Amino acid sequence: MKLLFKPKIFSWTARYDIYDEAGMTVFTIRSQISWSQCFKMFNSSGDCVGTIKLKIPTILPKYEIYYGDKKTYVGCINREFDLLAPRFNVDFNGWHVDGDFFGLDFDVIDSSGTRIATVSRDAVNLPNTYVMDISNPQNQLGIVMVVIAIVMARGLRV
Repeated sequence: MKLLFKPKIFSWTARYDIYDEAGMTVFTIRSQISWSQCFKMFNSSGDCVGTIKLKIPTILPKYEIYYGDKKTYVGCINREFDLLAPRFNVDFNGWHVDGDFFGLDFDVIDSSGTRIATVSRDAVNLPNTYVMDISNPQNQLGIVMVVIAIVMARGLRV
């Protein structure tokens, strides 16, 4: 299953959609006004299915991930200090990420070493669009939340 996400460099609105290959909206992301960055994810029925929130105070960005409306904490994404390239520590479902974070091309790997998703930039067909190729549809919510947290931790506007 492939999902598409296009971060916006500048936007007057605080709403973003995650699409499937057919162009149907799977998730909608809305920013929430708070002391720090906070994004709520809604499914196609309008139910809040996830929250991504910047933990403050921290020196480097750390995003906490919750299922639902900040009800169930499930993990976090920390940006780590590195002079050469961005690196991230993933504490979520036993997953880790590996790849090129400058280009935002990476794999999400589970605790057994199996690749469960590949995230890549689709520069040919849809400039600045990221394709999330997810092997198991049950992981799609978690993968999308990890990708959004990494995009935010890299300093890109979501």
